[in-house]
Amino acid sequence: MRYRNIDPNLFIKNRKKMEIYLYPNSLVVLHANDLMAKNTDGTMPFVQNSDLFYLSGIDQEETILLLYPDAIKKEWKEILFIKETNPILSVWEGNKYTKEAVSRISGIVTVHWLSDFKPIFHTLMGLADQLYLNTNEHPRTNFPIATRDRRFISWCQHHYPLHTYARLAPIMQKLRGIKDEIEIALIQTACDITAAGFLSTIPMVHPGLMEYEIEALLSYELLRRGSRGFAYAPIIASGTNSCILHYTNNDKPCPPGELLLMDIGAEYANYSADVTRVIPIDGKFTARQRQVYNSVLRILQAAEGLLRPGLPFLDYHNAIGGWVEEELVALNLIKATDIKNQPKEAPAYRKYFMHGISHHLGLSTHDLGDTHGVILPNMVLTIEPGIYIKEEKIGIRLENNVVITTDGVQNLTQNIPIEAEAIEALMCKK
Repeated sequence: MRYRNIDPNLFIKNRKKMEIYLYPNSLVVLHANDLMAKNTDGTMPFVQNSDLFYLSGIDQEETILLLYPDAIKKEWKEILFIKETNPILSVWEGNKYTKEAVSRISGIVTVHWLSDFKPIFHTLMGLADQLYLNTNEHPRTNFPIATRDRRFISWCQHHYPLHTYARLAPIMQKLRGIKDEIEIALIQTACDITAAGFLSTIPMVHPGLMEYEIEALLSYELLRRGSRGFAYAPIIASGTNSCILHYTNNDKPCPPGELLLMDIGAEYANYSADVTRVIPIDGKFTARQRQVYNSVLRILQAAEGLLRPGLPFLDYHNAIGGWVEEELVALNLIKATDIKNQPKEAPAYRKYFMHGISHHLGLSTHDLGDTHGVILPNMVLTIEPGIYIKEEKIGIRLENNVVITTDGVQNLTQNIPIEAEAIEALMCKK
């Protein structure tokens, strides 16, 4: 792997935390993600199932994690099943994990080849009362392809119809929203790599440069620092494209006198950064661009000052809406009467700020975590207000990554300039 070894105590602690929420005498089974096909014999780069990685640290396809905390034999309590290497596979793909390496990475003593899974599983199913199975229940999930976890659910229910089944997803949602200090350090590394990319690339931007050239410059800076690359499809959006929230074509020249919005994040050890900065392509903001830019920055700073443990997410979102309204009135984009007459389900500010202010960040860019209760220490969140004025070709989104502390936040992206003056000064460093 490109990343440094992760302390196995992280995965040992994660498994212990999960056990607290299980019914007595329960089995838990998680599968690695599939290696996804491209065309002919090509495959997509492998990305591990984040729940399996969270509980084991194993970053290889065709892996199964089985947990049985109440098992009568010690060797049945935690088992990893991995793909067995062979001479032909070693020639074409290199060596896969050894059993010894898997134990060292995960802290799990019992490791078997995949061929042993079904007989061992059958034995344990005869002893267990419940079986927890994993599914992707993220609210934005919309994938028609059945995962290994999903296919295993169908297989299990067919072969063991009288067993009691339970959902692992609600437990993982609860656990993954609160980060361990080791996880926060890994996210900080992803943010630091992202910062290096911005600091190196921003001074190179000039009118006429293609968006994909900027993407290439950023990609180089991430890869050379041990990242696997972008944590998500990068948004390199110039001019009017900056008003398209998920613009990823990145195929237009940067027009003089306009803005460039860059929404990128490095992935490091499966952990994500997610940062957005906006710069003037000519090196200087116009008066109007600066006016809108500073409005967005004030919203971000207000949100950062508000975040603290115990704050209900609903109160947080309501406060943001009020600040956005104030800024839009000051920018002459909406009027006080628009706010007074707005329907509750369609606030007037949504015309210019149409997405959420924050999401959890971690093993996924939009990570698991409670967004309906209260904010808690060691949650890692983005803060990403925006104002998008398509008719003026001004799209500004500013995004930081923060960890909730006991009395506020720690900004993990503080090394990336964000004040308008600092951005302009950086662009002068040709």
